[in-house]
Amino acid sequence: MTADTAAESLARLAAERVDHRFKGLPPDADGLTVGELAAQRRNLFTGGFATPVLALSAERLEHNLKLMEVYADRHGLAFAPHGKTSMAPQLFHRQIEHGAWGITLAVPHQVRVARAFGIRRVFLANELVDPAALRWVSAELDADPDFSFVCYVDSVRGVELMDAALGAATRPVDVVVELAAGEGARTGVRTEAECAAVADAVAGTRALRLVGVAGYEGEVPQADPGRVTAWLRRLVALAADFDKAGRFTGLDEIVVSAGGSAWFDAVAEVFAEIPGLSLPVLKLLRSGAYVSHDDGHYRKLTPFNRVPEEGALEPAFRLWTQVVSRPTAEQAFVNAGKRDAAYDLDLPFAQVIRRDGTERPADGVTVTALSDQHAWLRTTSEADLEVGDWVGLGLSHPCTSFDKWPLIPVAEADGTVVDYVRTYF
Repeated sequence: MTADTAAESLARLAAERVDHRFKGLPPDADGLTVGELAAQRRNLFTGGFATPVLALSAERLEHNLKLMEVYADRHGLAFAPHGKTSMAPQLFHRQIEHGAWGITLAVPHQVRVARAFGIRRVFLANELVDPAALRWVSAELDADPDFSFVCYVDSVRGVELMDAALGAATRPVDVVVELAAGEGARTGVRTEAECAAVADAVAGTRALRLVGVAGYEGEVPQADPGRVTAWLRRLVALAADFDKAGRFTGLDEIVVSAGGSAWFDAVAEVFAEIPGLSLPVLKLLRSGAYVSHDDGHYRKLTPFNRVPEEGALEPAFRLWTQVVSRPTAEQAFVNAGKRDAAYDLDLPFAQVIRRDGTERPADGVTVTALSDQHAWLRTTSEADLEVGDWVGLGLSHPCTSFDKWPLIPVAEADGTVVDYVRTYF
């Protein structure tokens, strides 16, 4: 797909009509295109938006994009942020504009979304053995010489299935051997000897080409800096051993990839130690949650807490809800629940109360539970909360926040909505 075609695909997002599919948007906007609605620059609080409504901060979103661009450049890392976090092609392209090498994805559907919007480099952090998906990838590679695709292999059986499905493919599919993060971890090859056997299996195929090694340090059991660093050094040593054995002959570069959102400082440190190999090394970082960050899980785990001199990510999400019941002095309910807010890692956090155009901290207000369409609030004597008040909630876990909202307003600090982000889950 050419750059022009990619731009045309993004433009089609602006031409999509606003209707009942998109919750939280102004009812009187039905029939407008997304582009027309964005051009109106409505205010999130006074422009007819209906609660609950999830919004992204325009300023914080841009801050996070720039921060990780600078971080990756400073540490000599290529960056392929994990697109499963947002599944938003507009954000994919903004990430690439901010220096990303490409986009990491997890399953074939996500790759199809990325390709529909012109993403040219995809790293699939999974072994792909589905024949229909493999044939589609092969056809994409044949049709577009600029398309670059890399995926995991983690078993000899997987290699055999891939080779059988691809048949006499014109372009081989590039693969990296996934080193497991340890016993009891998720996917990946458990030992270096087994890694060599998988690499041998790849060498025996026509349809696959070994280009490197990869893994996910976030799955290291009982992860701490020492254990994560030790595993990353195993990954680097595996790449060096493969190179010494001549497994990367005929390539332009060797791929060494790791990096979620909790340990990318350790990845940067260990990847800086990669010894001179026979070819240049593409040191590929894959952190994804940074784009929106959060007010819970990743706020606690971000590596920037350990290296504050490198900067700080800012939580960009806020879920605006409205008090619909205040049955007692100790209890209130707002009109957003499990259908609207992430809850798999932490419950939402009551942050601000908005009444008559004025915001104040949500002192004395705590979210204690979620029903399908309600959040349960516990209120203390210091809580000034009435039916009709808007309550702004912070969220934990970006991946399960984006997936509940197909069209998300992007608002400036004063509430002016300047864009809408379309997601595809």
